Amino acid sequence: MNNGFDARKYSELAQSHYKKHQQLVNKLRKKKLRKLDELVQQWDAELFEEINCLDCANCCRSLGPRVTETDIKRISKHLKLSTTVFIDQYLRIDEDNDYVFQAMPCPFLLDDNYCVIYEKRPKACRDYPHTHQPGFQKKLKLSLKNTITCPVVYTVFQKLNDSFS
Repeated sequence: MNNGFDARKYSELAQSHYKKHQQLVNKLRKKKLRKLDELVQQWDAELFEEINCLDCANCCRSLGPRVTETDIKRISKHLKLSTTVFIDQYLRIDEDNDYVFQAMPCPFLLDDNYCVIYEKRPKACRDYPHTHQPGFQKKLKLSLKNTITCPVVYTVFQKLNDSFS
């Protein structure tokens, strides 16, 4: 169920602006921007009022979050599985030697885009897309990648481009 959200169309739109956003990142990295976090966090709050993650769930379909030891313990307990069974059933070790889900989309994503373990989801999922957190300027490269996945981040970059061009 996607409630009218066209992931393919969105992806094409985000790809078409990627170079422009990359140039913006290069420009912003060179500046001292004291109000950037405040601005981005304000837009984040406004955009999440308009954009419902349940209409999209691109992150849950395509991004394999890092799953920490703390996440493993919390989720295993919630699912009433031993950590060993949880790891064997759901996780693999990636090229950075981190635990990630064996396959995407996320094994806990339902057809209606709800998450079976939402209250216990990994920290990486809770922190995504990072636009609500301080230190946005330090996360410009990561956020640039996230423009392809998340409509909120894409729109933040569009607004930044309007403000700093």
